Amino acid sequence: MTKLMQRIITAVVLVAVLLLVFFVLPPVAGIGVLGFFVVVAAWEWSGFLALHALGPRLAYVAALVALVTGLLLFFPDRGALMPLLWLSLAWWLCAFIWVMRYPTPIRRDVGALCGFLVIVPAWVGIVALIEAGDGGPAYVLFVLAMVWAADIGAYFIGRRLGRTKLAPSVSPGKTWEGLVGGLIAAAATAACGALWFDESPFVLVPLGLAVGAISVVGDLTVSMFKRNAGLKDSGNLFPGHGGVLDRVDSVTAAVPLFVFAFVRLGLFQN
Repeated sequence: MTKLMQRIITAVVLVAVLLLVFFVLPPVAGIGVLGFFVVVAAWEWSGFLALHALGPRLAYVAALVALVTGLLLFFPDRGALMPLLWLSLAWWLCAFIWVMRYPTPIRRDVGALCGFLVIVPAWVGIVALIEAGDGGPAYVLFVLAMVWAADIGAYFIGRRLGRTKLAPSVSPGKTWEGLVGGLIAAAATAACGALWFDESPFVLVPLGLAVGAISVVGDLTVSMFKRNAGLKDSGNLFPGHGGVLDRVDSVTAAVPLFVFAFVRLGLFQN
């Protein structure tokens, strides 16, 4: 079996599981599955920090999971998450600048803090979407679809037309041409979402472009930390796909922006 076929099969299985969890099972099941992925993602990030002993890695995981849990309990009104979302957007702006300036040394304490900034807002944001009434699972699927479209568009356009490297020190395979292809695909997906949600395409298409752009920053940021740690993949949970962070790197940046926009535009009602 080729690696591409393995990746396709794994992706199909993951999508089927997500559809089952978000659209068939009760919301608490979806939150439980997300909780599992939070634990695994935190464990994988601890591998970026050169924490060789089991104790420090488990302590890092416990601290991150405790913060996610505490925030979800502290903010029963998801609209009150705006300060966390503002912090997340500021972080991703800094991450973009950092990626473009890489290679730079990354201290362990800085890397540990960055793990919180990458993982926590994304998972809290997804839970907020899940709990956003009957339309919650559709919102989750919508943002994931835009991220996946951006990734697929960038892959195929980049392979065919890619010439100008986007961030060669971090991810030599990514190109500016691929980025444009990904943005077009994300915008097209957002336009379809406008029909599905009966919202103005003049609102959702720009949101799709923004989601597509920031998803690339998420991808590059996790790649930067993997490269700094000398790792090809964050883990090996998914055959042909690596670990959890390898699959959700783009999502970690896209979800906070998506939730932020929905709250500010009054589209996201809890």
